[in-house]
Amino acid sequence: MMSVVPGPRASVEVAPARRCAFAVLRRVFEQGAYADEALQAECSERDSRDRGLAMRLSYGTVQRRATLDHIIERLAERRVARLDPPVLAALRLGLYELIYLAGAPDYAVVADAVELAKANGRAGHGLVNAVLRRAGREGPQALLGDLSEQTPEQAALTHSHPEWIASMWWEELGAAGARALMAADNEPGEVALRANTLRTDAATLAGELAVPTHLDGEIPEALVLEGPLDMHGSPLWRAGSFIAQSRAAMLVAHSLAPLPGERVLDLCAAPGGKSTHLAALMGGEGEVVAVERNPSRAGALVRTAERLGATNVRVEVADAASPRSEGPVFDRVLVDPPCSGLGTLQARPDLRWRLAPGAVREMALVQERILAAAAEALRPGGLLVYSTCTISPTENEGLIAAFLESHPELSIDDLAAERPRFAAGGSVASGDRASPIRERCLLTLPHRDGTAGFFIARLRRS
Repeated sequence: MMSVVPGPRASVEVAPARRCAFAVLRRVFEQGAYADEALQAECSERDSRDRGLAMRLSYGTVQRRATLDHIIERLAERRVARLDPPVLAALRLGLYELIYLAGAPDYAVVADAVELAKANGRAGHGLVNAVLRRAGREGPQALLGDLSEQTPEQAALTHSHPEWIASMWWEELGAAGARALMAADNEPGEVALRANTLRTDAATLAGELAVPTHLDGEIPEALVLEGPLDMHGSPLWRAGSFIAQSRAAMLVAHSLAPLPGERVLDLCAAPGGKSTHLAALMGGEGEVVAVERNPSRAGALVRTAERLGATNVRVEVADAASPRSEGPVFDRVLVDPPCSGLGTLQARPDLRWRLAPGAVREMALVQERILAAAAEALRPGGLLVYSTCTISPTENEGLIAAFLESHPELSIDDLAAERPRFAAGGSVASGDRASPIRERCLLTLPHRDGTAGFFIARLRRS
């Protein structure tokens, strides 16, 4: 059971959002907690305004850790590893707000950071005061002035990414594309809803919500929020009118395009966004067998399907990589396996610091086993969609190319021709020429498409 980091002594002076964000940072950096879970633990009792600001402060600070530490070491003239963790947390938080967020007066940012360090019983609050005052005098432009982005290593520091990720994207997307993607990773991601067409439609839902939204002409169920919404507190959420889902994730079910009455298999199905989308596209007719090996996540999937009225979803607790006893009986199969998640760095701020280069190869081995089990379950003439939420050739087109070589009964459909807006296109590594596999696939990119990074390929069994 995770121990709780002692919080600072009560102080009415510190803004609630900064106090929450500071506690989140201590959980993440001192205990290895996930940022979203730490935010929920520390800020769930705050009002929506404070929660929103605490999220922006804590997520942004975690994302910008490498850049912030570089500046702290210059201003403090010492290595960050020598600083007490609460002092470092206060420095990171204050510096992030001074550089990257506009609005609050510098004196308020500095005073709160000093108080947070002081309230934790550390003598380093004087250092916090000195460093942040100096940062305020220099200003963001001077603080960031020595940073460059001419090489992958330089861009990794400027945009606060591990060097191996910057190098991989430099090779795949080119210098300009890699820089733009890394810059986008540090911005707040889209907040999108999928209107549950078993209950309503996007236009009706947009009129019922209390926040402004805009539609996406190519994804009919999608609503992108333009303001904050307490989703779980909304009567529309309780009524099953919507589910939170990125537009990129919505493209997955549309790429499989199941028909009413068909039998569909969804492997690695939790938390259920895609399973229930498939059910809605089928008009509630037919069957979606949703496989999830984690019993707790499977239970949550059942509750999601019930809330959305997706009565044709049947949840199984099983290993997606294990062959199925019934054989090739499914009309359509969705494989959305565990992946490195490199397309979701906006929403998962700590993920970039958790991944190691070897994780991509390890993930690909798991994905290949699940894909093989999926192919065995697909009937002749059936369709299989493989999707990931990552931007990694090893897990995406490279894996599909190798799989097709060993499975001649499968061929790849041209999804890019159906949805050219999201076409994967060429890569710099191939001289900007798309491989025969990649040119038929979809690849959403945060900096280009304003949604999460997803790869989607569709295979057909002869």
